[in-house]
Amino acid sequence: MNLAVWIVSGVLAAVFLMAGAAKLPVTAQKLATDPKLAWATGKPVALVRFIGLAEVAGALGLILPGAFDIATWLVPVAAVGLAVVMVGAIVTHAQRKEWPNVAVNLVLLAMAVFVAIERFGPQSF
Repeated sequence: MNLAVWIVSGVLAAVFLMAGAAKLPVTAQKLATDPKLAWATGKPVALVRFIGLAEVAGALGLILPGAFDIATWLVPVAAVGLAVVMVGAIVTHAQRKEWPNVAVNLVLLAMAVFVAIERFGPQSF
């Protein structure tokens, strides 16, 4: 089961690292023109960057503490943080009726909750 948790953590980390890294250098012009960021229309650039930073930090928090066996309590905390980010994403995309995005966000939410439960409980370090 530990291997399954590591695999799910790795997939989550890869997804959130890419998504977060794409949001960090965002500009007001890019928000207005990039169709991938249509959900951010009317939102402050600082908020989009903060979400990107949270995603990158969560991705690193899923892997690095466990890999280096330092402050391993951060792994489930990072998973909970990413779950919170996904709840926000689900609400945002549902309001915009972007149902395929909602479905993807639900899967990522389930994966983050799985990692959090396992790392807080039976598969803790």
